[in-house]
Amino acid sequence: MMLPLILASAFVLVTAMVCVSGLKAWRGWLELKRLQLGGAPSAANDDDAESPATLIELASVKERLRRLEAIANGVEL
Repeated sequence: MMLPLILASAFVLVTAMVCVSGLKAWRGWLELKRLQLGGAPSAANDDDAESPATLIELASVKERLRRLEAIANGVEL
């Protein structure tokens, strides 16, 4: 008597999980397409993009990239 209720509940739960994961994948794909088209990420704020912490982090990433390129080219720093 409980078996149909358990099966129905499991089916609803699995369906909800598939829908949530599909929605998350869809949003990720849309965000990827926005980035490919040159648009800014929807979560980014224009004020935050110019904050000192962001600029410092960007400079740090650029320096690490220069170091990695030098290592790849065999240049000692």
